[in-house]
Amino acid sequence: MAIPDGALMGIYLGIDIGVTGAVAVLDESANLISAIPMPVLADGTKGRRTVNAPLLASIVLASHADHAFVEFVSARPGEGAASSFSFGRARGVLEGVLAAAGIPATFLTPACWKRQVGLTLASKDASRSEAIRRYPNQADLFKRKIDDGRAEACLIAIAGLLRKGATNV
Repeated sequence: MAIPDGALMGIYLGIDIGVTGAVAVLDESANLISAIPMPVLADGTKGRRTVNAPLLASIVLASHADHAFVEFVSARPGEGAASSFSFGRARGVLEGVLAAAGIPATFLTPACWKRQVGLTLASKDASRSEAIRRYPNQADLFKRKIDDGRAEACLIAIAGLLRKGATNV
């Protein structure tokens, strides 16, 4: 069976890194299979929340994904050392889990993925609104303010599929 130009096959992850992030699982047509909040436990220094590697690994392995699109994070001006280290640790955990699972990853900057999906506002509510627009039958996944990580994970995956040349998204 020939695959038409612009068609992709497989399962794709969209990952919004960090303790308020999420993991979205989409098929090649950007149909949403699941959107799971990032698994975290308050087991860090002073009870800070950290990404839990075994729980994240169980999500990633259960997805049977072929590729992951991940938000590229780095230190931000004015951000404290503990917060920067937390983001760096989350990225390291994620890269280790993806490598162990044999899933290649593409990192997309926030500006890149937002532009790709047509977001002009940098607000979390704009991401939730776009996710609701794209997935009206699953709008409950994005209804609360704390669901912005799920919305952004979905949009990161869509942006990645578009960058890979998907035309059926």
